[in-house]
Amino acid sequence: MRDVFKRIGGKAAVDAAVDRFYVYMLEDDRVKHFFANINMEKQRQHQKDFIGFALGAEGGYAGKDMRAAHQHMVDHMGLSDVHFDATMENLVKALRDLKVPEDIIAEAGAIVESTRTDVLCR
Repeated sequence: MRDVFKRIGGKAAVDAAVDRFYVYMLEDDRVKHFFANINMEKQRQHQKDFIGFALGAEGGYAGKDMRAAHQHMVDHMGLSDVHFDATMENLVKALRDLKVPEDIIAEAGAIVESTRTDVLCR
């Protein structure tokens, strides 16, 4: 696997993308309710750590696995493909805002898409 983390621009690029991503997520009526009672500073940092790890950053990931992290949202908030699709759209918009090349966006998107089954607890 090619190292998407380095090709995307490393930690600084991931941090910028996640910050921009949450601007879109918190404005998106399809998904913003999932963050109503969330500490967004902590959420942003958690997402930066996870995305970095998923894209090939060195080091480990200390967070919950995808199923454990999202089960309550599936069971109690109706997390579904509609929400996953909105998340993907917002991530792509954030990456495009940062002028990430389309081939890297496609590769990063495929990595995120590979988590759909676990995120939706299927």
